[in-house]
Amino acid sequence: MLYTPENYESLCETRWSENSARKRIQAVVAATDAAFDVAALWPSDDQDVGSGTPPLESLYAGAAGIVWALDRLRPHAATRLDLVGAAQRALEAWREQPDYPERLDEPPQRSHASLFFGETGPLYIAWLSTAGAALADDLYRRVRENAHAPPNELMWASVGTMRVAKRMLERTGDERWADAWRESAEVLLERRDEEGLWPTMPFGRGLGAAHGASTTSHLLLQGGDLLPAGHRDELARATASALARYAVVEDGFANWPMVSGDELVGYDGQIRMQWCHGAPGVVASAAVYLDEEILLAGAELCWQAGPANLDKGPGLCHGTAGTGYAFLKVFERTDDELWLERARRFAMHALEQVERLGPPRHSLFTGAIGAALLAADCLDVRPEFPIVDAL
Repeated sequence: MLYTPENYESLCETRWSENSARKRIQAVVAATDAAFDVAALWPSDDQDVGSGTPPLESLYAGAAGIVWALDRLRPHAATRLDLVGAAQRALEAWREQPDYPERLDEPPQRSHASLFFGETGPLYIAWLSTAGAALADDLYRRVRENAHAPPNELMWASVGTMRVAKRMLERTGDERWADAWRESAEVLLERRDEEGLWPTMPFGRGLGAAHGASTTSHLLLQGGDLLPAGHRDELARATASALARYAVVEDGFANWPMVSGDELVGYDGQIRMQWCHGAPGVVASAAVYLDEEILLAGAELCWQAGPANLDKGPGLCHGTAGTGYAFLKVFERTDDELWLERARRFAMHALEQVERLGPPRHSLFTGAIGAALLAADCLDVRPEFPIVDAL
């Protein structure tokens, strides 16, 4: 068995409709607007808060991520909120009380410089709204601070902040961002082992999108000319080879364990097949460089399993929307309309799940707005996974 069947449900019979998709995107945005409070920002779900302190302000599940998503959804649903003010308030609130305490003496080490859970996310979103020089300087310091972070992954370490450096270089043309990108890239390249993988404490050598080599290599390759051509070619080949080596393949379908060499069944008895760990994330992150046969085997498993159930939710990290982006990426790679159709079917299902769940969960990566983003990208035929590809 390549996945845990009870974690998935039958695909809804509702066919793709541009009009219906837009109306449902607008409903998500309206509900998000209605839940906002100028001082308290958005209410946070208990599962997102965990050991943190609400309200959350970070990019992953806090106000900064919601502001970013509302801005990206504007062509399809115009928010009534003052996003500039909301972004500034999110940064101010983070500085008053960070979402999570730093943990620098034991794995997984968590730094306030990280993109998804630290100050870098709110700082970047606030900078987008004002392009202020002081914010850019603060952001630059955070990116440089994170260059040597130990985990070697997207969420907490330099892979995420390297993405910010590249985007700031594109937006400003300031060459200091190129230097910051190269600093992080050099550290990551030095830390690769003989198989082209990275230790991602405490997970081992991660393979998936949130904490693994598929995304780390993808973001290094996004550097383009910042990474010498010889490094680019070797990196793509080596990572594709490692991902093929550690794929678990049965009857033409493929999934990936959380870390290289492990069984598919995780520590909790579950087989993960979602964006953060497993086939959807590997397919979405490695679609450009992975061997097409194994890429399609992973994507076909995602389709066979169906959308995530309501416990997993409609969102990006663990749920239906995250898998939908894998289909969009395969469409970009193959130009086969079948995969665009499948992405759109998952988008409709994710939006229906939002309605079935009732009041939305306010979080970029675990909430309703992720389903709205997938639907918008299906409307625009834009295969850009949030933050990883679009920032």
